[in-house]
Amino acid sequence: MHDSPLPANAFPEFHEPTAIRTVFARITEQIDKIFVGQSELVLGSLVALFSNGHVLIESVPGLGKTLFVRTLGRALGCQFGRIQFTADLMPSDITGAPIFDMKSQEFRFRAGPVFTQLLLADEINRSPAKTHAALLEIMQEWRVTVDGQSHRLARPFLVLATQNPIESEGTYNLPEAQLDRFMFKLVANYPGEEEEARILAMHSLQIDVNERLEREVQAVTRPEEIMRITRATSDVQVDPRLLDYINRMVRLTRRWPSFHLGASPRAGIALMQAARTLAAFAGRDYAVPDDVVQLALPALRHRVLLTAEAEVEGRRVDDLLQELIRTVEVPRL
Repeated sequence: MHDSPLPANAFPEFHEPTAIRTVFARITEQIDKIFVGQSELVLGSLVALFSNGHVLIESVPGLGKTLFVRTLGRALGCQFGRIQFTADLMPSDITGAPIFDMKSQEFRFRAGPVFTQLLLADEINRSPAKTHAALLEIMQEWRVTVDGQSHRLARPFLVLATQNPIESEGTYNLPEAQLDRFMFKLVANYPGEEEEARILAMHSLQIDVNERLEREVQAVTRPEEIMRITRATSDVQVDPRLLDYINRMVRLTRRWPSFHLGASPRAGIALMQAARTLAAFAGRDYAVPDDVVQLALPALRHRVLLTAEAEVEGRRVDDLLQELIRTVEVPRL
């Protein structure tokens, strides 16, 4: 189990009042009413959402992922959906399929559960390759094609796919090419002592979670505003020296002795856009090296492979990446 690279106070400090910063603060305030802790999961999911990305979550069961996505969907004013991946799940089970309408005597398309805006793909590695490949194609194209007919998904569209790091029986490893499609790999750990005490206190009231969600969590934005903010993050300035910093960091993963496979150019693109979004959350119109460092582990950890020697020695990807990041000279902006 990896330790979270983000500290408990991982949310960025705000430097000046902006519309994007205000929306970010409102969303996190609503999430905190129901969902306790897991700062890397919350921040990483929001950065991915406003960067047109998707996230892979490594987590043991019972840490509240479904509750988080439901709470997030309510705060964002977006639709929420969940697919439990199983060994017999077929691509048509997630995309939908044509059904015969007896009244019209014609086939019509019945939309599958992927037609939502926030989708929790639970235990994605329990299904065969053709099923999660279908989902990954939808993540890339934002549309479903069945029998030659294309059906567009409502935007925003964020997939949070989960996999259990402990239990491997009956699972299929996601190929590196498919892992690369995820902007981040986030690690959800067990809560700290104070956080777990707060969770116990909240649930000791024996109030139904659905009731609490409806009563306490308000929608503080809407899909149209999310898309507008997503477009606005592209205006955040990234200094050429910062681009060079990202480039050197990504390229170094391909030469690092403990890595058999390094990160692709897509990692650099993801890190650049994520740094822009994080800067906007902080109320800045320019990105800084701290934005890159804060998001480097989630952006890189699933895009590198350890050598056989490093695996035998029990080395951890996060530790090796942190060593690598420390060797890259930080630019003075």
